[in-house]
Amino acid sequence: MKFRATLVVGIAAATALALTACTGGGGGSASGGGAIDTSGELSGTIKFQTWSLKNEKFSPYFESLIKDFEKEHPKVKVEWLDQPGDGYQDKILSQANSNTLPDVLNLPPDIGYPLVAAHKLLDLAEADPKLEAKYNKGGWEAYSSYTGIKGTYGLPWYTGSDLSWWNLDQLKAYGVAKDNLPTTTDAWLDLAKKVATDSQGKVMLVSSMPGLDTFVSAGIPVMDDKGDFVFNTPEAEKIVQKYADAYKAGAMPPEALSGTYSGNAEMYLQGKVAYSTGGSGFAGDLRTKAPTLVDVTAASARPGIPPLFVQGLNVSADSKNKAAALAFAEFATNEKNQVAFVKLAIGFAPGTASGADEVVKAVESDSNVPPAQAEAMKIMFAALPEAKATPYQWTGADTTFLNQQMALAVRGDIAPKEALDKIVKNANDNRIDK
Repeated sequence: MKFRATLVVGIAAATALALTACTGGGGGSASGGGAIDTSGELSGTIKFQTWSLKNEKFSPYFESLIKDFEKEHPKVKVEWLDQPGDGYQDKILSQANSNTLPDVLNLPPDIGYPLVAAHKLLDLAEADPKLEAKYNKGGWEAYSSYTGIKGTYGLPWYTGSDLSWWNLDQLKAYGVAKDNLPTTTDAWLDLAKKVATDSQGKVMLVSSMPGLDTFVSAGIPVMDDKGDFVFNTPEAEKIVQKYADAYKAGAMPPEALSGTYSGNAEMYLQGKVAYSTGGSGFAGDLRTKAPTLVDVTAASARPGIPPLFVQGLNVSADSKNKAAALAFAEFATNEKNQVAFVKLAIGFAPGTASGADEVVKAVESDSNVPPAQAEAMKIMFAALPEAKATPYQWTGADTTFLNQQMALAVRGDIAPKEALDKIVKNANDNRIDK
C-alpha cells in the first residue's frame, strides 16, 4: 500500500479555478454553518468514499467499521463507495462540479484545496470545536493552513514520514556508528563530504538533490504569512552550496542529477550509496530485495524537522445529513478505529494524538513483520509530533522546475542564489491559490 501523498503532487491552477468558477467560490472564507450537534438521535443515509481501499486486505475492516457505526446509530445507513487510484483527483473535481460529492470522503490537503476554495467542504473546527486536541498536530495544521481561509477542512486519518537509513558496514571505517549519526542537515552534509573525501568517492551519502522538504527539515521558513514562497535566503543558499561541495568531493552519484535517476532508495538497495531516506516500510524492501544489507543497516530520524505525509477524512458542505456525516467522520478517525486500521496498513501511523504505542506492540508481536520494521516505526512515531507537511501550494510542476535548477546549482553551473531565486519566482508565479 503506497502512501497516497507520493502519488498526489498538486492540482493545476486551471483545474482549481474552473471548479471555483463553476461553484461560485471565491477564497476569502469557506463553508461554515456553526456547530453541529451529533449527540442526538441520528438518521438517514450517508455516502462514504475511500481511495482504492476496497480490496481483500481492507474491505473486511471497512465493512466492520460501518457495521459498528450503524449499530450505534441504528437509523443511519452508510453506503461505502471506493474510487480507483488512477484519476482520483479528476473524479473528485467532477463530483464537486456536478454536486455529487459523497457526504464523507478521503482527501489529502492538496486535493482538498480547490474544494475548500469553492466552499465545498465543511469547516470541521467550527462544526465541533473539541476536535483539535484529539489529532496529530501537524496533520491538523495541514488541513488548517489554506491561505486566506479560516477553518479546518479534514480530520487526520493516517499519516507517515521518512526516516534515514545508513549502511554502517560502509561507514564504520570513518568513525560512524549507530550512536553518533548526524541529527541535523548541516551535520549530515558535512559528514558526506568528509566520508567522500576520505574514501576517495567510494562511499557516498548524498543520493538526491535538495528539495523543498530539505529546507523545511533545516528549519528554513518556506512561505510567509501571505502564502508566498520565500526560501531564497542565505540559509538556503548555504545548504545548496553544501550539496555542491559534497558533489564535488564525490559524495553523490552523477545519475542523481540526470534523467537516469532511479531514486535514492533503489541506489541504496543496489549498494551504490550508504545513505537513503524512506518510510518504515523500507525495512521490508531490505528483507526482500537486499537481504545482505539487513544486518548492517540502521534507521534514525530524518535530520532536522521530519516531513509529514497525511491523509484525512472530509465532510461535504453540501451534505443533506451533516450531523450523521460528521459523526461518522469522527467515528472512523477516533483512536480505536485508526489504530485498528494502521495495524493492517503496516508502516503508517494513526492521525490521532496518541495510539502509536499500541500499533508498535502489535507489529512487534507479528512474526511476519521484520524486527527492523518495528524499530523503524518506533523512530518514525516518535518524530511525528514535530513533523511538518509540504505546503499544499507546492505542485509537481514546481518540483520538476526545482530539480532542473538544483541540478545546475549542484554541478556548479549556476550559483545557489540564482537557482533559488528562479525556483521561488516560478513557484509564486504559478501558485494554485492565485
